[in-house]
Parts: sequence; structure tokens; C-alpha cells
Amino acid sequence: MPDYDYQSDTRPFSQVLEDIGAKDDPKLYLGELVNAFGERGFGALMLFFGLMNIAIGIIPGTTTILGAPLLLMGLQLMTRQDQLWLPRWALRRWIDREAYRNGLETVLPRFRKMERLSKPRLSVMTSPVSEVLIGVATFLLACILVLPIWGGNLIPALIISAFGFGLMQRDGLAIVIAWSAVALICLAGLVIWLAWTWVSPYLLPVWAWLNGLLPQAWLWLTGLFGG
Repeated sequence: MPDYDYQSDTRPFSQVLEDIGAKDDPKLYLGELVNAFGERGFGALMLFFGLMNIAIGIIPGTTTILGAPLLLMGLQLMTRQDQLWLPRWALRRWIDREAYRNGLETVLPRFRKMERLSKPRLSVMTSPVSEVLIGVATFLLACILVLPIWGGNLIPALIISAFGFGLMQRDGLAIVIAWSAVALICLAGLVIWLAWTWVSPYLLPVWAWLNGLLPQAWLWLTGLFGG
């Protein structure tokens, strides 16, 4: 894997994504992505890994490769690092470029529409304090991403993508949408917990009764057909 100079460019992010897929090397290294995204930094990489988790996260083993760097990004956002740092071993991690191209075909048309509608706004949502909070949320969501949960990566990946898009484009509206999704998840969790707290005193005795009844029913059926 070559060294990377972290130089920025002025291409639209969708064009950067497409150009990455057009290269011949069958291995797409994380270091190549860091170099290609340049000074877009945290937001661009969060967006990229979020989109790839959506597009190819179903392939076994990819959620760990695609989710682990997000843990580091979340920590660095929380600690207010000015420049993204990843260890050399992480920069040498790679995914299959053909799988990347296939996944990109799924997400790129929708992303280009979002890119055209985006603009800098609601600057308070991209302030230093907001970035710290986004770092906390990204770290927690990335913890879910790396778990081997079938289909469990979709919602966290969508939220991280929205956070990354908002940071990269300085578009506070995207970040508001992401925080709204986090709030809905927390609310749903609270409702489920309250419902279980209310229902469980009635369900547990019924469950205990069924556990006692089933062995007796089995013995009765065994005796009936055995006789």
C-alpha cells in the first residue's frame, strides 16, 4: 500500500466516490479513502462508512471492517482533534473494490440528489459543542454496527451517514434530521421499557403457569398415544 499525503481537492464528493471505484486495484484501502477525501476529514469518512454499511453491510465480516474506524472517529470528535488520525494498521485494512462499486451503484443516485439540495445552514448544529455530541453519538452507534446483528446496522448507519453529510457540507439541517432519528430511537426504547414494566407483572405468572402445565400435557399425550 502506498503512502498518503492527505491533500484536498475541489471535486464534488459524489465524483470522488465514483473516481475511487474506477481504479484498477482490486483492493480498496482505508488509507486511499483518507487521501481521496482530504480535508473533508471526519464528515466525509463518517458518510462513506455509513453509506457502505448500508450498501454492503450484509456481506459477512464487512461490518467489523467498516464499523471499527467509526469508533476511532467518534472518539476523536469527542476529544476535539483538529485532524483525523488513524493508525497505520487501520490504513492498511481493505475491502473488495468490486463490492464497493456494486454498493455505490445502489446509493449514488440518491446521494447526488441530496448533494444538490444541500447548502451551509443552521451553523449552530456544526459548532464545536455540537461536534463533541456528534462524536458521542457516533461512538455509541458504531458500537452497535460492529456487533454481528442481522440487519441491525441499517438504522445506525443511516444516522451516522446523516451526521457525516451534515459535518462535511456544513448543513445543519442534515444534523437536525440525524438527532431527530436518535430521539425517536430513544423514545421507542423508553416506550418498550415502560410497556414491559407495566405488562410483565401480568405476563410472568401466566408464563410460569404455562411452564408448569406443558410437562403435564406432554405426559398426558405420551400416555394417551402410548396406550
